[in-house]
Order: sequence, then C-alpha cells, then structure tokens
Amino acid sequence: MRSRPAPSIVRVDGPWSHRDIHANGIRLHVAETGEGPLVLLLHGFAQFWWTWRHQLTALGDAGYRAVAVDLRGYGDSDKPPRGYDAWTLAGDIAGLVKSLGESRAHLVGHGWGGMVAWTVAALHPRVVHSVATLSAPHPLALRTEIRRTALRGQRHNQARAVGHVFRAQVPMAPERWLTRDNAATVATLMKAWSGPMWTGHRDFSAAVDQYQRAMLVPGAAHCSLEYYRWAMRSQLRSEGRRYVEAMQRKIEHPVLQLYGAEDPCVLARTRDASTRWLGARAEKHVLPGIGHFPHEEAPAATNKLLTTFLQ
Repeated sequence: MRSRPAPSIVRVDGPWSHRDIHANGIRLHVAETGEGPLVLLLHGFAQFWWTWRHQLTALGDAGYRAVAVDLRGYGDSDKPPRGYDAWTLAGDIAGLVKSLGESRAHLVGHGWGGMVAWTVAALHPRVVHSVATLSAPHPLALRTEIRRTALRGQRHNQARAVGHVFRAQVPMAPERWLTRDNAATVATLMKAWSGPMWTGHRDFSAAVDQYQRAMLVPGAAHCSLEYYRWAMRSQLRSEGRRYVEAMQRKIEHPVLQLYGAEDPCVLARTRDASTRWLGARAEKHVLPGIGHFPHEEAPAATNKLLTTFLQ
C-alpha cells in the first residue's frame, strides 16, 4: 500500500505557475499560464487540475490567461467537511473569478466541472463570458434522462450509465473502494470510460498514475464522493427543488458542448437533451471514437474547437 501523499504532490512542474487563491471562504490551488482574457478550467471526478495540461499550454499560446483549478476537496485545495452542494461550488468559482482580479471569465468544465460551469452561468451570470462543457450535459437534461430511462427499465439507459452515482451513496465503503490497492479503482474507471485509441497510448498510463496518486491524498476520496451524495440526496430535499427552479433559467451566454461518441457515461439522447435550456448562441460537437475524456483523448481536436469558439 502506498503511503498517503501530501497534497503538494499535485503541483506538477511544467510551463505554468502554481499559486493559492482564497475565494468563498476557502483556499483553492490553481495552475496558470498565459496572458489575456481569463479562461477558467474545471476538472471532473477522480481527477485534478492536471487533466487540463494540454489546454493550459494551447490556450496560453493562443492569447488567453488559462487557469486550471483544483475544485473544493481535490488536489491541493482545501477539503472542508461540507460545501459540496451545487450552490456552494458555484460560489467557489464565482468568487475565484473575482479573486483572480477579473470581472468575468470563459468557463470550461469537464464532467462535474461542466455541471459546476452550467450552475455558475445560471446562478452568477454576470461573471461569465461563455460556457464550454465537455462530457457534461445541462444538469436538468441529465436529471430528466436519468428519471425517464430508469422508469422505463431500458437495458441501455442513462441511469445505468451513471451507476457510480448510486454506488457512492452508502457511507465509508465507497471511500475504501476508491483508495484500495493504491487507488486501482481510478484506473479501472478511466479505462472503462475512455475510448480505445487513448487506453493503448503511454499518455494514458502516465495520466492514470497521476490520478491514482491524487486520489490517495488524505480526504480527496471522501470529498470527491460528497459531490455525488449531494446530487442524489438533494432530490428529496427542499434545496434540490430550489436548485431545479434556479436552473430553469435559459443560458443566454455562448455555449460550446463537446462530447465523445463512445462516452459510456453520457448517452446519445442525453447529449441532445440540453437544447431547451440554451439560447441562440450554442453549438455542439461529437468526436468519433472518443470516450469520456475528449480533452485528454483528442487534445488537438479539443484545443482547436475551444480556441475557435473562444475567438
């Protein structure tokens, strides 16, 4: 068993600078490169800021100030015992924009980071220039499809595709599941969710090793699961109903949606279901042969789409 690494293990060296930013009452670790309009990069489940390594350099070279953050509970950011609800997470990012000295930012989010980006755009629209989401349908689109397919009992349905959400609901056992055998579960999940072109590449092995080590940082496994616990339990609480009401607001910002055609976590019908919450300035791209991690599996294509959209 690996010893539990210090949070600073995630401060990977590269053509970026690391620093701590205080926002919304907590300390957030960020990696930053470039100068220009602010692009804030928000990672997904079981990862940390480093998932955006290809985009940090590409966006910096394209004339943007690219900042990748460790979300609350991940990497070298603070891991408080609470605050993993969508309201607080959106407040973290809105506060981070201000703490970085900017009034607005382009938000780019993958997976859970995409869910947070959608929420910021709805709850704090004044701090947002645009929204780009990767493998992350609008939260209400995902909610609708999970409920619809679960009730119909279809074999291939969105509820089964996100079965890990339901597995996270019991106490303690999911934390042990994520961290046992040097966080081998992280490698298993990433392989299952990725397209075949990436899993056979050495970059995949290097990435998985980074994410396994980051998951072993004390508190990271528990905090990462708290996101899913809130998402499920809020469905039965008044805050969940309030969230649904708040998210009904149409997103009038420019929106880019990017998906992998082979993503087992977000099914085809769910990819199309976000339309009702979008304004006129929205576009969607589906990359063939790509799984749940377009920004890592196809960085060149992702970077081209992102920079074109931002320009």
